[in-house]
Amino acid sequence: MNTENEPAKRRGRRPGGQDTRTALIEAARTVFRESGYEGATVRTIATRAGVDAAMVNHWFGSKENLFAQAVLQLPFDPQELIATLLEGEVEHLGERIVRTFLTRWDETEGGVFPALVRSVAGHEQAGDVLKDFFLKQVFSRIVAKLNVDDKEFRATLCASQLIGMGMVRYVARFEPFATTDIETVVAAVAPNLQRYITGEIS
Repeated sequence: MNTENEPAKRRGRRPGGQDTRTALIEAARTVFRESGYEGATVRTIATRAGVDAAMVNHWFGSKENLFAQAVLQLPFDPQELIATLLEGEVEHLGERIVRTFLTRWDETEGGVFPALVRSVAGHEQAGDVLKDFFLKQVFSRIVAKLNVDDKEFRATLCASQLIGMGMVRYVARFEPFATTDIETVVAAVAPNLQRYITGEIS
């Protein structure tokens, strides 16, 4: 039963043409980003979307399936991303990588990245998605195009740098790093990433 202070939940389509499925996915991304997979509940997601909790089962069948639709998707198109990163001189690749990720993440408060990180402990696929994206889809494919040794190790080092940067900026939100402007972060982080890509690592 609704109280005077609790907004009435709606079934079906929402006002303004925004359908319930889309509203649930958007709400789920927010709740999973805040609480992780284990901490998020169907009721919380439905309330955030302004619909009845039964709509989660109606549209997705379970919280697991909703998580897959809302979070377990690659955050960027890998082919488009790699093409963008590889444009320009190799010695500035580290700068382009840091700047590109921060720019895209800042536009969406980290996108699905915080939800994935917060869900790793309670959802095995979250860790698999992080590994698949950063290692297989991005950095392994980048270093494969370069004339460098220890390609697999370099790709892993690059992934650790980007994941760590994302965790500090969007999940743990360490200040002042969390709110430092992009170009300052690029200047500080890119040289280390560039060493991982093309420099001496042993």
